Amino acid sequence: ESREGRKETPSRFGPSSSPAAVLQSERGGGERGGGMGVGGGLLHPPAANFLPVEDDGQSCPTPPPPALILGLLPSAMVDHVARVDWSLLNRIPGDRGGSQQVALQELEDILREVNAHILPFLDGDASPGRSIAGGSVANTIRGLAAGFRVPSGVIGACGDDDQGRQFVRNMSSSGVYLSRLRMKKGPTGQCACLVDADGNRTMRPCLSHAVKLQAHELSREDFRGSQWLVVRYNSYNLELIRAAIKMAKQEGVSVSMDLASFEMVRDFRSPLLDLLESGQIDLCFANEDEARELLRGEPKADPEAAVAFLSKHCRWAVVTLGHKGCIAKQGRKVCTEQGFFCDFCFWQTFLLCL
Repeated sequence: ESREGRKETPSRFGPSSSPAAVLQSERGGGERGGGMGVGGGLLHPPAANFLPVEDDGQSCPTPPPPALILGLLPSAMVDHVARVDWSLLNRIPGDRGGSQQVALQELEDILREVNAHILPFLDGDASPGRSIAGGSVANTIRGLAAGFRVPSGVIGACGDDDQGRQFVRNMSSSGVYLSRLRMKKGPTGQCACLVDADGNRTMRPCLSHAVKLQAHELSREDFRGSQWLVVRYNSYNLELIRAAIKMAKQEGVSVSMDLASFEMVRDFRSPLLDLLESGQIDLCFANEDEARELLRGEPKADPEAAVAFLSKHCRWAVVTLGHKGCIAKQGRKVCTEQGFFCDFCFWQTFLLCL
């Protein structure tokens, strides 16, 4: 079947549907509400942070220089983040602190319940929640671009709905390169990100109808000139992940992978082990829960044993320990970082590997 005959063909250059056109259409517009909900509040970043767009609104943006780090986003996602009390978490199916996919109706039900169980954010904001471009890969790429000024971009797909346009604006305002982001007709993924008083996150993503990047849409040109590809392990996107890793390796790009969630490791451990044992993963991240599931059935399943196991298959291995820091290993070298927040530890360790 030819590419022209396939559905969900990405509209990368059309003035009404490309990421560049989204930014162009917002120039001179006023801000919109930023509340949380399935409809999504749209954020309007400063015009100075827009990607370059031709004045006629019909042309492609000027191609940016190669992104040093690329993030693979099979389906772009908008996070609806709220701090909630335990009573709400007790009523949501699935394990606390984990990530479990839900249907759209379930997501809507969760977001409706949030108002009755809200806790103020740490900065004192008591609004029902915040909606922002999310997902672990997007968060990493945005942090590297905005926090460390590392040229970073994404390869993926987002919908042409409000959430897709919000995703484009949020990422571009952080300086993320979006020339490899395909905007398709259809909905963008969403996720309820519920944070308890201790800072633990319970994730309920809704991706059942979200547009998705297909393996056949990738090309080696997408990876040319980059140094790292960041992927998130997901059994539902294995074909795409394997294709991206193969092309990245053909272009001399190193691959970093995080293990997503303990449920994903627990339920799809066999294909994960196949991926690790392929020798194509250069850097692997796991948290304590994921590490425990990875070594399920082994005599020792602590973080030290997990980082030792991962280092057999990856050049660098990192097990994050939340507020306690992380353990990293390269060959025979073992490094323990203490007292850093997990996200900072993630980015710091990643940068040390470049």
